[in-house]
Amino acid sequence: MNYVLTNIPERTQKPREKGLTMVMDKGLSIREVENFLEVAGPHTDLVKLGWSTSFVTPNLGEKLKVYHDAGMPVYFGGTLFEAFIIRNQFEDYRKVLDKYGMKYAEISDGSIDIPHEEKCEYIRKLSEQITVISEVGSKDAQKIFAPYKWIALMKAELEAGSWKLIAESREGGNVGIYRDSGEVRQGLIDEILTQIPEDCIIWEAPHKDQQVWFIKLLGANVNIGNVTPAEVIPLETLRLGLRGDTFNHFLDKFSAL
Repeated sequence: MNYVLTNIPERTQKPREKGLTMVMDKGLSIREVENFLEVAGPHTDLVKLGWSTSFVTPNLGEKLKVYHDAGMPVYFGGTLFEAFIIRNQFEDYRKVLDKYGMKYAEISDGSIDIPHEEKCEYIRKLSEQITVISEVGSKDAQKIFAPYKWIALMKAELEAGSWKLIAESREGGNVGIYRDSGEVRQGLIDEILTQIPEDCIIWEAPHKDQQVWFIKLLGANVNIGNVTPAEVIPLETLRLGLRGDTFNHFLDKFSAL
């Protein structure tokens, strides 16, 4: 940090298992990636090339090299995995991962229906090749899973070999763990946390009020995903109690000690 302030929440250090910030790259240019890494790289742990944007991104290899050279883990969005699966091209997908030197992959079933045991088999196979992040929840707002269902799916995917689980919200933050208004399904989150360790879950929280909610619930080192590049620094100030939304939250905790 640039100067000393007392009573600041302690952040885990990179590379970390807890307190992750996952950023959504929806089509940054190579120059924009360089600028992003200069400013936000120290506070970013993972970058996802959103949904299937990698299929149409010009100079993809060069762009990925910028991330790789900076030591920034990057991976393709789960929708790309689904696009290969629905076309019966799983082996082609594996070859694409190898071609671009990917060390992470996201497995999801938010856009297509995959029997869960089949999804877990994909996780098992890919985890032998690469670090797997699996996404739980549907992109369809009409598909609302009961808490016990979320828990069962999450447990099975961790057992199959997933490193982290992503709790689905889409980039709009209005499905999955949220109501269509963007309000957190608090009862669902409470139930999930009775069975699934919080360190295993990356909560998609693209909006500030959602990020604030999770920070107040789980602290400065909650895993948060689907953050836009421009919001990484603002999110870090929320984590540290240096923005109005969380300013007193952490000071009150220190004063109680």
